[in-house]
Amino acid sequence: MKVIIQKFGGSSVATIESRQAVIKKIAKAKQNGYQVVVVVSAMGRSGDPYSTDTLINLVKRSKQMIKTKELDLLISCGEVISAVVLCSEIEEAGYSSCCLTGPEAGIITDDSHGNARVLEVHPAEVQRMLTQGKIVIVTGFQGRTGDGKISTLGRGGSDTSAAAIGVALEAERVEIYTDVDGVKTADPRMFDDARTLDRITYNELCQLAHEGAKIIHPRAVEIAMQQNIPLKICNTFSDHPGTLVTSGKAIYEQPTQIKDNIITGIAHISNIAQIRIKIEGAAKKNSNVTEVFKLMADDNISVDFIYASLEEVIFTVRQEVLEKAVCILEENKIEPMVRENCAKVAAVGAGMTGVPGVMANIVSALNENSIEILQSSDSYTSIWCLVDQKDLKKAIRALHSQFGLHERADQKAE
Repeated sequence: MKVIIQKFGGSSVATIESRQAVIKKIAKAKQNGYQVVVVVSAMGRSGDPYSTDTLINLVKRSKQMIKTKELDLLISCGEVISAVVLCSEIEEAGYSSCCLTGPEAGIITDDSHGNARVLEVHPAEVQRMLTQGKIVIVTGFQGRTGDGKISTLGRGGSDTSAAAIGVALEAERVEIYTDVDGVKTADPRMFDDARTLDRITYNELCQLAHEGAKIIHPRAVEIAMQQNIPLKICNTFSDHPGTLVTSGKAIYEQPTQIKDNIITGIAHISNIAQIRIKIEGAAKKNSNVTEVFKLMADDNISVDFIYASLEEVIFTVRQEVLEKAVCILEENKIEPMVRENCAKVAAVGAGMTGVPGVMANIVSALNENSIEILQSSDSYTSIWCLVDQKDLKKAIRALHSQFGLHERADQKAE
């Protein structure tokens, strides 16, 4: 039995017209001989009647804070509505289908309500429905804890659901449908010349996702990578072939492809703030640094872009938690120096490993465009620079141009 998983996001299932495009994709897979499992998100985006954010806002008006366990019950409704509506329209189109919730599909999670992690998947009911020839529609974003409570998987959780089910069923591939043609070399909303990549490695896509590219949740990539299940990022509303995501070995073994790009894409994260704390005396360094990060962790404030020396410690936080972070530090007699309205831009590519001069090219490109680098760091596959928010678009354009990402692969080969 050849199985593929097709996941459709909120914009794909938001309207009757968009759902007709979804049904065409499903029908094409059936005609090609596949058994199809469809994973759906809640309809639409923030402000639409059944979106996750709209459901959350129903209880935000209350002065009494709702518990995360009960909130999971509420926000899991969006996917249920989406699945049932799509199921009825698939039946109307002449195909046999059925709906399963995440728990019914066998998705078992830990107890971290609101951001649960998938522990295992028992897909017996999904398999049973597939053997009956049905198109199986599964509500994304949700599962159940060990004691049977509804849990949700956090933002982008439907991607995770699709990948987990794909691994459990040993699917041929997992197709993630969205409203763009595939993985781009930069955010197309900010950069018109961004090119759609034909292929990308799991590691590169995961790094791009961690650095702000919103095409897929990094957790989904990590799950698929564990069992080498290919991912395909596609557009619901076009016939573009999309972007294939596989292991680096699979990409480099393609006889007709030569992948010599040092940088695969440029990602970014907006609206962050830099916090700088002076350390008084080398002897106090370790205790002071430990105290700073313990205070942040105790109040569930995530820190990033960490740099520590004998004289100072520097890190970034999201702009929306800056006030809270500063209050905590000042209450503990730690005086922070703050720079608001920053952005993180990252050049990502497996091809940079061991290649000299990549950082020099990045610094040169930013300097030539009068963009101040506030902080930088690197890994085997990424180089990050902190810049002023007002320089973000200019920084993306400079790096995109510096590494020739606007050029087509066949043009580069010539």
